[in-house]
Amino acid sequence: MEKLCFNRPIVTGLPSIGQGSQASKPKDGAQGQSFQDILKDTISSQENITFTKHAAQRVLQRGIEISPSSMERLSQGMRLAEAKGLNDTLILVDSTAFVVNVKSNKVITTVQNDELMGNVFTNIDGTVII
Repeated sequence: MEKLCFNRPIVTGLPSIGQGSQASKPKDGAQGQSFQDILKDTISSQENITFTKHAAQRVLQRGIEISPSSMERLSQGMRLAEAKGLNDTLILVDSTAFVVNVKSNKVITTVQNDELMGNVFTNIDGTVII
């Protein structure tokens, strides 16, 4: 039986830093930033809630006031929905209902007060009351 001889060590996973890998090089724009700074930037960019064109029109048409505190509560509701693994969610903030896509942090539509009575929300997988 012939003995196998390897001239190079077998490496699995990411190569070590000393082997000229690109893993040790910071990405463009990340030079000089600590990991903590990059993580904070990533988290804060994910918390930016946007409104679809349809949702923005509904806010204007229905005269819905959205205060910084209601946006904070909406953000809190989205975090709760994400923690439960929900995707398209109805979030109730006081007397305003927001249908949101949790993965994209987008409000799809919004309804307030007396328009809520008799309204049926479809294509949602959960509800969060904040």
